[in-house]
Amino acid sequence: MLDTVPRRSERPPRRKKLRVGRLLVLLIALGLVVAVVAGGVYYEWATGASGPQKPLVVTIPIGATGSQVATLLKKDGVIRSVLAFRVLAKLRHFSSGFQAGQYRLKTNMTISAVLGALRQGPFVETVRATFPEGLTVKEMASRAHDQLGVKTSDFVKSATSGTWSLPPYLPGGEKTVEGFLFPSTYDFFKGASADDVIRRLIAQFKTEAAPLPWGNAKALGMSDYEIVIVASLIEAETRFDVDRPKVAAVIYNRLRRGMHLELDTTVQYALGKPKPKLTFDDLKVKSPYNTYLHPGLPPTPIKSPGVASLAAALNPANANYLYFLAIDAAGHEKFTSSYSEFRQLKKKYLG
Repeated sequence: MLDTVPRRSERPPRRKKLRVGRLLVLLIALGLVVAVVAGGVYYEWATGASGPQKPLVVTIPIGATGSQVATLLKKDGVIRSVLAFRVLAKLRHFSSGFQAGQYRLKTNMTISAVLGALRQGPFVETVRATFPEGLTVKEMASRAHDQLGVKTSDFVKSATSGTWSLPPYLPGGEKTVEGFLFPSTYDFFKGASADDVIRRLIAQFKTEAAPLPWGNAKALGMSDYEIVIVASLIEAETRFDVDRPKVAAVIYNRLRRGMHLELDTTVQYALGKPKPKLTFDDLKVKSPYNTYLHPGLPPTPIKSPGVASLAAALNPANANYLYFLAIDAAGHEKFTSSYSEFRQLKKKYLG
């Protein structure tokens, strides 16, 4: 009977295995050598330069990231490689970024030369300016003049020209940007114009306002623009964040009941200048901003609100308050839905 069990394949000789293994090692080593050489050649090319050098001025925008700076330099023909610039900048400890401003550079520079020029700083530097919450356009203009050298009249003229818009918050056709010059600290290039400052502050409003729940506006019976008006009233009337939603509740409750808002801050705005104490004659000033005489909201915001006031305008307290009163010099407030209680509070705290 024949043996039908298949025979095992013969194993290759040991010497053949060794030859294959050595060949693989050699090929891997050769590949690594080629990769290292190619990497070195690429590095020399990517960080180096050749060709004519033409002087040019490069402006690094305020807030630009390292990647954005590298892309800008590549676009202007200053460097060859964005990646090489980013890597070398990190190795040279530029992790904190690059100072905004204008730099005198040339086309076809080595990355080392560019980094050296950037480390020296711009020849047109930036100036820091702070605009706190609760300022009017005129007060913003005064700040811009004091901190940036912008002419007050130029600022007010541009801000009230009716040419600015920020849909959906500031619709086109509104005559003033009152309420939309976002309060914060900014860096501007020296010699910034009134338009430069206004454009920057309006853009910041959009950035800060975007995450807020603007879908609540419709439920509150308000347009986005009217929400900013309410926020400006909250900013004007309140010093503490805890009170902002309560003031918002007072405003909305009075509007729903057809009551006049009767806010002193709107009269102050109508008068055009702050007064330590309003008189009965002041409360009779003929102005659409006088909420003692006219029902509803004033026609525009009256100050620049911060995020806390915008948030409160979109999220009022769930309360039936109709009155509030500042009870001390610090600005702490008491709230009530009763007129008789409000009168008692006035007698207690104001005498």
